[in-house]
Amino acid sequence: MPKNSPESMQHHLRQRLNKHTADRWPQLTRVEVRYRGGFAYLDGVLPGGEVLPLCRLRFGGVLHTWAFAIYIASRDSCQDNTLPSGLPVGSPEEALDCACGLYLNDLTAWLTPPSTT
Repeated sequence: MPKNSPESMQHHLRQRLNKHTADRWPQLTRVEVRYRGGFAYLDGVLPGGEVLPLCRLRFGGVLHTWAFAIYIASRDSCQDNTLPSGLPVGSPEEALDCACGLYLNDLTAWLTPPSTT
């Protein structure tokens, strides 16, 4: 079974995701992150306290790149998937945006901003 990410990395990931949630997803009060066997499970918490399972990230040894699996409500489990970039790995914020775009019905989360170069 894969190892959990280091404690300091877990703390940093929680901070990053909750900052991103506050900036991008006002529908959520926060994101809860649970760790188990090399995976980080992300749940969104709605204002009334309802918990919304979102996705799973797989730690690959690098803080900024995690493998992505979307939560499938009908199966009550996660399934490996690709991000809107077409890649199966990306930043935790990309994964959160992808899952929130689906579960909070905001398709703009999947759009890539135009390049400024």
